[in-house]
Amino acid sequence: MNIPQSDKKRVVIIGGGFAGLSIAKKLRNKNLQVVLLDKHNYHTFQPLLYQVATGGLEAGSIAYPIRKVIQEYKDFYFRLTSVKEIDTQNQKVISEIGDLNYDYLVIATGSKTNYFGNKEIERNSMSMKTIPQSLNIRSLILENFEQAVLTTNEADKNALINFVLVGAGPTGVELAGALAEMKRAILQKDYPDLDISKMEINLVQSGDRVLNTMSEKSSAAAEKFLVDLGVIVHKNVRVTNYDGRTITTNSDLTFETATVIWTAGVQGAAIQGLDSKSLVERVERIRVNQYNQVVGYDNIFAIGDIASMESEKYPQGHPMMAQPALQQGALLGENLVKLLANKPMKPFEYNDKGSMATIGRNLAVVDLPKYHFNGLFAWFVWMFVHLFSLIGFKNKAVVFLNWVYNYIRFDREGRLIVRPFKKRSFVTFTSDEV
Repeated sequence: MNIPQSDKKRVVIIGGGFAGLSIAKKLRNKNLQVVLLDKHNYHTFQPLLYQVATGGLEAGSIAYPIRKVIQEYKDFYFRLTSVKEIDTQNQKVISEIGDLNYDYLVIATGSKTNYFGNKEIERNSMSMKTIPQSLNIRSLILENFEQAVLTTNEADKNALINFVLVGAGPTGVELAGALAEMKRAILQKDYPDLDISKMEINLVQSGDRVLNTMSEKSSAAAEKFLVDLGVIVHKNVRVTNYDGRTITTNSDLTFETATVIWTAGVQGAAIQGLDSKSLVERVERIRVNQYNQVVGYDNIFAIGDIASMESEKYPQGHPMMAQPALQQGALLGENLVKLLANKPMKPFEYNDKGSMATIGRNLAVVDLPKYHFNGLFAWFVWMFVHLFSLIGFKNKAVVFLNWVYNYIRFDREGRLIVRPFKKRSFVTFTSDEV
């Protein structure tokens, strides 16, 4: 990897997400050599991916160059690569561009979409964990509408403009609300030759309520907001298969659709090489102790979504969200410095600052430790928190101006097919239809 030799201890961080950048900032200009590895050269602000997918924001406004974050850090290096395996015996990582030895290893690889072993759903549906995936969803949505205006077959046309979102967590709820607003204010103007009233947005949830990790008050408010926007909410329904045209469920309910977006679950993005006892198989997370040390290893740590720190309060590990990742990364940075100085490390305690989700214009739900509220004020709180959390002044300014423009004009300027995407030819046209 062409990393210079040093008499300093080397810390290798795998992953430039919330957790990876959090610890990187804490290790800035310490008596360490730090190497950060990631398969992208930018950090993605994942909570706003749904706005890229629905044309509300351009991809560049929620991404920030990793090299720009660390450019003034001393003895700090970034390499663009995917890590294939960890050789724990020889203390090195094996990547696409070569091997690299470490003294301390921090795994912050985050999470990936969990299809629960269903390969056909994985092959035919869309996921939304990265910027390229969000751009693919945006292109697919718009291409389906372009295709819908060309076909005279009503069944095909309806399937092209019907959407099914599987999973009613924050991502599914926010995406459903954004699509509903597009239906109300934008698509009917863009496609006057389509009957947009026939467009369906179906939100399918296997549990008995949406946003089931939030309070019952917020869950009920979010469902009401969605229904008022025209979203069809299906609860206690589990999707069993999707062949590219038809969704089947564990009930008599079926859907004919060309667009399925899977937000039903996530699992850790694990890397090969660790002892099997260190892994929680079902969710592919890495077991760690209260100091984020991987079980069975003294110099390997895991933070963020990939880490499963089991406790009485969190028997399945902390929630796979940004806040635990940021807090674990910051504390581990301090603990590594203490470890080098032969000082005792501080155990991690999660400070739950609350959770929130936006459903649409002036509509959001917020759960704070002592207060639960929804509506316009919650929407302003949601906007402020997300703007404040973005990296870089330019990104904050661009996102804010986009939101102001979209609010005043009730528009989404980013509905451009700049990178065409089609998983399959959904409709085979006859010559007289085109």
